[in-house]
Order: sequence, then C-alpha cells, then structure tokens
Amino acid sequence: MRMFKVIEGGLGRAVQMNDRAEAGPGPSREDVRREAARRLSESGYHMSRVREFVTGAPMVASLKYLSLQIDFAAETLSRLDPIPDDFRSDGYWPAG
Repeated sequence: MRMFKVIEGGLGRAVQMNDRAEAGPGPSREDVRREAARRLSESGYHMSRVREFVTGAPMVASLKYLSLQIDFAAETLSRLDPIPDDFRSDGYWPAG
C-alpha cells in the first residue's frame, strides 16, 4: 500500500490507496472474448450458421444482429481500463 497526503482546505490527512496490481490482476481481454464466445454459442448462432451453409437457407436476421451486438459489447468491454470485475453481468451484454 502506498500512502499519499491529501490536502483539503489546508488540513492534511493520510489516505491509503490500494494499487490494482497489489489486489491481484483483474479480468483480461481474453476473459471477455471467452464470455462473448460462450454467449454466442448458447444463442444457437453456430448451429444456425452451419444450417445456412449446408442448406443455403438464410440465417434468421435476429441471430446475425445478436452476433454483431455481442461482438460490439466484447470489443467495448475489452477496451476499458480496468475491465470491470462483473463483466459477465447481463447488464453489459445484449439480451439474447
């Protein structure tokens, strides 16, 4: 822990600040990518994609759109510094 002196209105007091490195590493970009892949897999996207390739029948547009949304959320989350510890929370991801 590091000690910093914060000056407030001429009065000083010691404030303890925890470094993120001392608390342990947080989630990585790879963790976010794995979560995105898990959500995409659970949505049925991959089976629909294979079906489209085999039969030639177009994939449902809502699944294509969901895939784009999941990719966007993963990209946005992975660019945050630091990545939130609760990045797996449904609030960060599109509803599938």
